[in-house]
Amino acid sequence: MDNIKENINELIESIGDNHVGTSVDTPMRNDAFDKTDDQKKEIIEGHFASIMETLGLDLTDDSLQGTPRRVAKMFVNEIFKGLDPKNKPKMSSFDNKYKYGEMLVEKNITVYSTCEHHFLPIVGKAHIAYISKGSVIGLSKMNRIVEYYAKRPQVQERLTMQIVKELQEALGTDDVACIIDAKHLCVNSRGISDVSSSTVTSEYGGVFKDDKIKKEFLQYIKLDTDYNGI
Repeated sequence: MDNIKENINELIESIGDNHVGTSVDTPMRNDAFDKTDDQKKEIIEGHFASIMETLGLDLTDDSLQGTPRRVAKMFVNEIFKGLDPKNKPKMSSFDNKYKYGEMLVEKNITVYSTCEHHFLPIVGKAHIAYISKGSVIGLSKMNRIVEYYAKRPQVQERLTMQIVKELQEALGTDDVACIIDAKHLCVNSRGISDVSSSTVTSEYGGVFKDDKIKKEFLQYIKLDTDYNGI
């Protein structure tokens, strides 16, 4: 058992801060949903209290005594709620009755996610485009699908692919693209502590693999759409 743990630790050290993607699907255990949300919160609360105590913090202090519970509720109800399929937004599509056949772009969608390697925030913007082949979806659905997949421990490359895959299925077309530009606090606030760097990932499906269409998408992203807070 000690040898197995030692080998795992050596593998982890060799990977370091590198991004590792094993699948477009988030790695989940088969029993991921055997426990209720309340049971999960209770277990997380106990474990986080142990972490705080191990760090030497006094949990009898008025400021700290509620922290384990707050963290547990935040994990389950908020920042990792995208792990649970019951929170997946309904992706109803509609007939494109007005026959709009050009590119539709939803840009500057806020991304708040969590790096699965250090459990530190990923903060940035997502830009999505699609070309209808007969179906359209409500604009807010694109924001909601970004939020759903972002609210889980993530690798940015996987998040980008998951968004495109979900929209392709909802729209019935491969002609979907997504670009994400985000800061990783595991890079900005620890390790190399480079506060200025950001990570850009992209996934192009269908006609978006064509250089002309890709260029058009990128030009839309560059448009100045600052409407003074409107």
